[in-house]
Amino acid sequence: MKQLLILSGKGGTGKTTIAGAFIKLYNARAYADCDVDAPNLHLISKHKNLPKKKDYYGLPKANIDLDLCIECGLCQANCRFGAIDYQDGYFVDTNACEGCGVCEFICPASAVSLKETVAGELFLYKDDSVFSTAKLKMGSGTSGKLVAEVKKQLLENTKKVEIAIIDGSPGIGCPVIASLSGADIALIVAEPSVSGISDMERIIKTAHHFETKIAVCVNKYDINLSNTEKIEAFCADNNVAYLGRIPYDSLAVMAINSGKSIVEIDCPSGNAVKAVYARVIELIQKEDNL
Repeated sequence: MKQLLILSGKGGTGKTTIAGAFIKLYNARAYADCDVDAPNLHLISKHKNLPKKKDYYGLPKANIDLDLCIECGLCQANCRFGAIDYQDGYFVDTNACEGCGVCEFICPASAVSLKETVAGELFLYKDDSVFSTAKLKMGSGTSGKLVAEVKKQLLENTKKVEIAIIDGSPGIGCPVIASLSGADIALIVAEPSVSGISDMERIIKTAHHFETKIAVCVNKYDINLSNTEKIEAFCADNNVAYLGRIPYDSLAVMAINSGKSIVEIDCPSGNAVKAVYARVIELIQKEDNL
């Protein structure tokens, strides 16, 4: 099974909009949303069955047993993250706790222990297609591991599928690195702005470390034609496959607000995405024939 990963160096480029369009065009039977900090692909995904939910446990957090606590204050004094406070007894702010274990080590009454805590939820939609996604709890810092679980859940529940479409996270952090692992081709959705160009270059460098095949398209290309041409020149100079332009389109906003993909209505952006999609499939087939 080939993994087509859709990425962007920054948020707001239209990555998920394009991922949703690709899922619709391919009639994808396997896809995932790996943007676990802010998943929203489910908003345009239609499934007959409700998802199966599973708790995801991240790093352990400190827990204070008030029956054993002698209120010596050592845990609070030695917590470098300021995660322990006092109000009718000592308690731990799990959002601030990093699970380092200093409080457990220093407690003379053995009142502090590290316990597994729920760091997020995994969701699996399974009917005519398989859709894997998750949502990380605020303050949890194991986004990369949760992305790995999202992909693992997808692979374990998918059979005889040629291409899985994966909506990655923006940026170049842990969730992006976890998304790139195992991906066969990464389509980078670039934005023609100064920050958009810089972030595109960073995500390309990151993808090169994984030896992943890279392609680029420009969304909202007509908001700055000069920067669009800079992106095209960069791709030509660096031997990166350039797959086309997608215009800014107010009809796309209407489609998304009504819960539809942009390829479900007749609009300029939807037509342009169809052309980019055809080139992506052609690129994948070309790789298979090498």
